[in-house]
Amino acid sequence: MSASPVLIATDLDRTMIYSKNAIGGDPSGTDLGSGPAPVCVEYYDGGPLSHMSVDTIALLRDLSAAVPVIPTTTRTIAQFQRIDLPGGPWKYAITSNGGNILVDGKPDLTWRSEIDRSTRDAGVELAHVHTELEARIDVSWVSSMRVADELFPYLVVDLSTIPMDFEAGWSDWCTSRGWNVSRQGRKIYTMPDAVSKSRALAEVRRRLIESGDLAADATVLSAGDGALDADMLEYADFAIRPRHGELEELNWQRPTVTVTETSGIEASVEIVSWFSAHVAAMTVGTPHESQQLPQ
Repeated sequence: MSASPVLIATDLDRTMIYSKNAIGGDPSGTDLGSGPAPVCVEYYDGGPLSHMSVDTIALLRDLSAAVPVIPTTTRTIAQFQRIDLPGGPWKYAITSNGGNILVDGKPDLTWRSEIDRSTRDAGVELAHVHTELEARIDVSWVSSMRVADELFPYLVVDLSTIPMDFEAGWSDWCTSRGWNVSRQGRKIYTMPDAVSKSRALAEVRRRLIESGDLAADATVLSAGDGALDADMLEYADFAIRPRHGELEELNWQRPTVTVTETSGIEASVEIVSWFSAHVAAMTVGTPHESQQLPQ
């Protein structure tokens, strides 16, 4: 098999897969549209949790058979493994916002050791951050506080009662200590600067080139909807984001980043179609400029 001219990395939640409340794009909407009913690809506690469009499933399967596709998520390893994501098995997957790389479904311990070392060198350790965060929150507006894969804490909050100055104050404390803060929906993540999707994607790209599965000059494409995806979108040669989510709320724009026309689960079809069109353009001839490629 010849080296692929394209590498694709895609976020999952609200990019490829959608909860019932996110299907319509509006957190309060559940409009499924007029097409076939979405397919449940994740169950939790015996009930359906995440869904995919029938068209997205078909397109993603075809895409992953043609070029390397890297599922890239802030989910923990266990949360990622709950998803029956079409197109697998996955040679590589990125979880924990880049803190873990899965190789044939198993965590790469060498990569994780490097992440842990970088986090220690860059600032304060998780235990210190966790203690400080605990001192700043209250059960009146925090429904849960968890630690993802012993890498970073995140809160599930009530947006109607969270103190207005919490995020800014907590972000100020973290910034000077090698950590950063991001909110996605009701979740507030506190992330080590050493942990990022782009860093993990660069490592996967290096390994694929080294193994001969990816051309050294391969085009990198990516997709995502949240602030924790922004570095990955900027790392890619070309990227796409849906017309919903945190980046849409921030009106986040870059010259190399396309924004979908649709929102909600329909945007996933548009995203995978966009990937497919770029792959077709890259595999039939010489690379095109972004304005010559399908938008």
